[in-house]
Amino acid sequence: MSSASSLDAYSTPLAVRLSAREGALTGPTAGLANGFVQVNLVILPEAQANGFLRFCQANPKPCPVLAVSEPGARGCEALGDDIDIARDVPAYRIYRNGQASDSVAEVADVWRDDLVTIALGCSFTFEHALQLDGLGVRHIEQGRNVPMFNTTLPLTTAGGFGGNLVVSMRPYSAAEAIRAIQITTRYPQAHGAPVHLGDPTLIGITDIDSPDYGDSVSVADDELPLFWACGVTPQQVLIDAGIAFAITHSPGHMLLTDIPDSHLSLL
Repeated sequence: MSSASSLDAYSTPLAVRLSAREGALTGPTAGLANGFVQVNLVILPEAQANGFLRFCQANPKPCPVLAVSEPGARGCEALGDDIDIARDVPAYRIYRNGQASDSVAEVADVWRDDLVTIALGCSFTFEHALQLDGLGVRHIEQGRNVPMFNTTLPLTTAGGFGGNLVVSMRPYSAAEAIRAIQITTRYPQAHGAPVHLGDPTLIGITDIDSPDYGDSVSVADDELPLFWACGVTPQQVLIDAGIAFAITHSPGHMLLTDIPDSHLSLL
């Protein structure tokens, strides 16, 4: 997946979606279709979706809302053409009574007419901007899923949902960290600037080499770990709420949209 030829095969959002739809793409989407927005998905019955949207409004850093579908719709015009939300993500999770399933390849067989899809901004979107500025993205370089961690940073409770923030981590030298903050601040709809840098124990992370989601990556002695709000936050929130039924992407496995990254950038 991390080779240049593999990345070239997934250079457009449609190519990524069709490959996922056909079952050929099963891995993380970091580095694929560079230049286009990737989104996290939270799919809920309409009865719970309004409450979750209030939660997103109260917590825009981890949950920046980009689009909301009509109940039962498996497409979303705001995200692009030829989209099947139930099949175009490389891996999904299904939640029943607060328990998450292992990753599944599609969710067409459990789709319901009352399901509302909420598309949230994703930090994979700003990674292309980091790369264009000469800043490496460690998990892409090492062919791994981004490391993600539960924290002790509290969220604002709203709509019947609450809990603690989940973060993604990327390491940089001090000089690179300053530039990374400047670049990602331009993307508030993709989580924006980091929420923390440096000592991970200050936000409740005890072992930087043991992420709660994704894979570990190397961090050099002269590098600082930078932590961004993460779209996996809603997944932990759904578990904490004991939600009766919901669907999300599997961590690191996003929906590729037809929206150019530039549409989310504040110049």
